[in-house]
Amino acid sequence: MFKSRDNFHFSLCVGVVVPRNILLFLSAQMDCVGGGTAFHDVIAELRKLTTQVTHVIPVSNDEGSAAEILRVFGGPAVGDLRSRCLALSDGSNVETLAVRALLGHRLPNDPRRAKSEWYQIVEGEHTLWIGLSEAHRQIIRGFSVHFQTQVHLRSDEKFCFSDGSIGDFFLVGARIFSLSLDAATLLFSEVLGIPAGSKVLPVISTSDRLTLGCQLMDSKEREIIRGHKKISHPSDRLPHSSRIKRVFYVSSEGDNEVFPSVNPAVLKHLDEVDCIVYEMGSLFTSICSSLLLNGVGEKIASRTCPKVLILSGSNDFETSGFKASSYVTVITEALNRVHGNGRNRLRNKPKHYITTLFVPKGYKFVVDNRLLEEQEVFDVSVSSFCHVLMFRIEQEDQRYR
Repeated sequence: MFKSRDNFHFSLCVGVVVPRNILLFLSAQMDCVGGGTAFHDVIAELRKLTTQVTHVIPVSNDEGSAAEILRVFGGPAVGDLRSRCLALSDGSNVETLAVRALLGHRLPNDPRRAKSEWYQIVEGEHTLWIGLSEAHRQIIRGFSVHFQTQVHLRSDEKFCFSDGSIGDFFLVGARIFSLSLDAATLLFSEVLGIPAGSKVLPVISTSDRLTLGCQLMDSKEREIIRGHKKISHPSDRLPHSSRIKRVFYVSSEGDNEVFPSVNPAVLKHLDEVDCIVYEMGSLFTSICSSLLLNGVGEKIASRTCPKVLILSGSNDFETSGFKASSYVTVITEALNRVHGNGRNRLRNKPKHYITTLFVPKGYKFVVDNRLLEEQEVFDVSVSSFCHVLMFRIEQEDQRYR
């Protein structure tokens, strides 16, 4: 139905539901900005059409076993990077399957059993090493040993291996050794054998810990919720007292707002792509945490290319009660940095960031077309996302050429 076009670039930028059966991008280049696991279900289908995909991932998720790594080592959270690389690994042969099984393995919840199993892995005696070549064994074991050495150097902290991810340990060991999160992520991607042309980039390239803060609509200026987990998945599972107003980065000590720099590689890639699509994920913690960085709004607004927002089928904890226009508003405010430092505030309209809105068939929220029209988002489609999305993006691309 569609012809392949080598120079077509497709950028997936934070927050969406991409179709499962795509026929257009047979040799396309795509950027995916977001995080979490919502996008993983479509990666296998996407791989059939293109491997030229760049995924831009937030590094502030302190949920799960990441909390223990952050407590002892600090630094950026690597769990979402590890998760996306594992999802991209195609497992096309016995060895890549074995590598994926090892780096995707989680230790038991029981602390003693977890520590014992980790020692087996570090010593190279675990059955998970079966099927790996000597080269892969040396690389993975080398950085696992380096991670363990760093644990010993921080013995006062008494690191707990419970429910720990082997892939996270590898990434942290590689980051500390290379002094570069980008380098560690690249090595991890290559060891896992993600498809040629695919890239995984941290949205912020740093060795510092990044902590998200959140203000609610009804809170006072200095009242914040601190941490990705407390914002998105509070332990009591009770709704916040009001809707989320904004997320932002806060200092490691105290609640002062800080402004980390976006990874230059992300801006470079956004400057080159021919289509921007906001990938599915938690709206505030996964999506806006990437969009609010200085330079991102300027870069996206400057592009005269299709900019597609694809919504999930229902609202989640962060977006309870949201209508379709609410998503557009929040994304626009994040890119304009409306609630941040006034000196860096932008005044772009929603249409400068979003030209097309896709809603999945069977959606469970209100699609308020009148407000969407007021936002000048006129191209709204409700579809099953099989072939319609790719056809409409093709139409958008032709319109901007």
